[in-house]
Amino acid sequence: MKVLVFNGSPRRGGNTQVLLSAVAKGVESAGGEIEIIRLADLNISPCQSCGGCDKTGICVVKDDMGLLYEKIDQVKRIILASPIYFYGVTAQAKAFVDRSQALWSRKYILKKKGEWRDDADRLGFFVSVAATKGEKVFDGAVLTAKYFYDAIGFGYGGALLVKGVDKRGEMAKAVDRMAQAEEFGRRIVT
Repeated sequence: MKVLVFNGSPRRGGNTQVLLSAVAKGVESAGGEIEIIRLADLNISPCQSCGGCDKTGICVVKDDMGLLYEKIDQVKRIILASPIYFYGVTAQAKAFVDRSQALWSRKYILKKKGEWRDDADRLGFFVSVAATKGEKVFDGAVLTAKYFYDAIGFGYGGALLVKGVDKRGEMAKAVDRMAQAEEFGRRIVT
């Protein structure tokens, strides 16, 4: 099974990327294949709220997001990953989520024309790292992930959330959390 990961962290080699490397190890050890896409490397413009996708299910903005729609259509498992910035996902992750409006249009508008198929086997997961240990630090981001997956026709499969990891390199030192991430990756595939 292929797992498609959208890493919303703008920091190369940061804690989110390190955590995802453990998830990837788990996916691969369970016989899965993983592709990690770093959203900060792509040109993804914000949604223009123009309504163009309402008619066709295709976004009228021509940028790298067009390639991602195809990739999403071809998989049964997706991971959205983002560090927490002000109790939410990063700007890169949010632009990606917002541009998924075209997929929402396919699901809710084009379904009436028979151009959408529901697939209960498609699941989306959320992976996140937060520097602080606030009780509600993940609440906004988890809600974003849940509604994102609902909009694009994926069930919500759960989350891997790590609090209190801030400085570069700290994630790799959290051996127990890295083991949890590996197990999380295995569960996604099985």
